[in-house]
Amino acid sequence: MNRINPAKLLLSKWTATAPKNKEKHFLVTELFRDEENTVLEIELQAVMTRRTQRLAWQTLQDADHWTMGWK
Repeated sequence: MNRINPAKLLLSKWTATAPKNKEKHFLVTELFRDEENTVLEIELQAVMTRRTQRLAWQTLQDADHWTMGWK
């Protein structure tokens, strides 16, 4: 399990452990917060294709799917 501080996720780099469509490296490009400034979701952008996806930040804690940094 990856230990993550959600407030420091912006512009962090991630590697997918099982890449699809040649999308292996990702960058967190946006944080979505609630009224209390708590991070709820993030926007991940694939470096190669520039495709974006929005997902809960807790998804990045799953070490079976994501690794911190670009490897």
